[in-house]
Amino acid sequence: MGHTATPEAYSSGLTATEHRLANGLRVVLSEDHLTPVAAVCLWYDVGSRHEVKGRTGLAHLFEHLMFQGSASVKGNGHFELVQGAGGSLNGTTSFERTNYFETMPAHQVELALWLEADRMGSLLTALDQESLDNQRDVVKNERRQRYDNVPYGTAFERLTALAYPEGHPYHHTPIGSMADLDAASLEDARAFFRTYYAPGNAVLAVVGDIDPEQTLAWIEKYFGTIPAHDGKPAPRDGSLPDVVGGQLREVIEEDVPSRALMAAYRLPSDGTREGDAADLALTVLGGGESSRLHNRLVRRDRTAVTAGFGLLRLAGAPSLGWLDVKASSGVELTDIESAVDEELARFAEHGPTPEEMERAQAQLEREWLDRLATVNGRADELCRFAVLFGDPQLALTAVQRVLSVTPEEVKAVAAARLRPDNRAVLVYEPTGGDQAEAGAEGAAGDGATDAAEGTEQEESEA
Repeated sequence: MGHTATPEAYSSGLTATEHRLANGLRVVLSEDHLTPVAAVCLWYDVGSRHEVKGRTGLAHLFEHLMFQGSASVKGNGHFELVQGAGGSLNGTTSFERTNYFETMPAHQVELALWLEADRMGSLLTALDQESLDNQRDVVKNERRQRYDNVPYGTAFERLTALAYPEGHPYHHTPIGSMADLDAASLEDARAFFRTYYAPGNAVLAVVGDIDPEQTLAWIEKYFGTIPAHDGKPAPRDGSLPDVVGGQLREVIEEDVPSRALMAAYRLPSDGTREGDAADLALTVLGGGESSRLHNRLVRRDRTAVTAGFGLLRLAGAPSLGWLDVKASSGVELTDIESAVDEELARFAEHGPTPEEMERAQAQLEREWLDRLATVNGRADELCRFAVLFGDPQLALTAVQRVLSVTPEEVKAVAAARLRPDNRAVLVYEPTGGDQAEAGAEGAAGDGATDAAEGTEQEESEA
């Protein structure tokens, strides 16, 4: 087992050590005795971008199947054991990864490690047609509840399909289609697990009140005997031109509370300086009630009840800037769209003011600190940077890169990317009579903004 230790990072004394088992499993440990809890986080380098046409939704389906028993843990036992020990747990799926996590009392870390190792090494012994059919129905019902039967529920899926062309690995969202879920066979599921749920395709982070030497011994004991597997195909190329080259538009007539304008702008990939500049630009333009779009559309013009602009960070494809505006009653969306374009053009010409730049950097710094302040948030960030960028240490210094971005760089990325010819647009027109005015709180949590919120957007929970 190899081991490398790293010097203290620029993050209030937080450190992490890296290790690798002989079977390829990467391990990251971060010791923190502030509170008697610890987080176990396991990221697999598999998401919807790894799926092929006709078999979408398998990554998300497996997120559910991983809680349905393994060789030593039957049925719902994983939940029962963790919660019975005073812990919490869940899993999520995105375009680029699937993760599983437990937050435990410090003296129960060994239990969480054993549970994760048992299902990584032996899930196929418990996977049968009954459990596959059962969880397939659960996922299909989740799709109905979160996508098909809620206002603006399919906005994220529609915008993704518009923004990424047919055949692109990000063209479909992690939830998958009903038809593909029905078509998935037991052998499809088993082959998917053998390919992607291998030690060499995973990163395990343990953060909190731990003894690193003892924790590493447990990891070697429980994970070290799992056979290596290196049959994973390379992910398909997700690169695209910087600019779409023309506006893509879809008009949707549905029973929704109010008219809505949603758009996805093609932006630089995550992990780049330009990506950080884009994040700052969107924070100034649409990150909260002090943003330019909120001030223009909601406060001044009163043409909208909500106006937000957020970044869907993606490492293997262009990121997307998500605009979500819910119109006030009786307002035409053409007026809102003109105002949005006017504000974006002004920003592209002049860039952020010093006050806006300071506020945006402070907002992103606070969000970074919030993530690292909890053991589960820090474990997730360490896994993220290890899986997507090859180096977990980058998680501890991410804010330094954001704070080093200049106003000129923010202005440049806005001028190059936040243009009418570089976006996909959804226009929602309510059906069934007079338009009902959407309340600010009711509209704010709907549609693409909610789905794309944060650094890992479009997550489906088990």
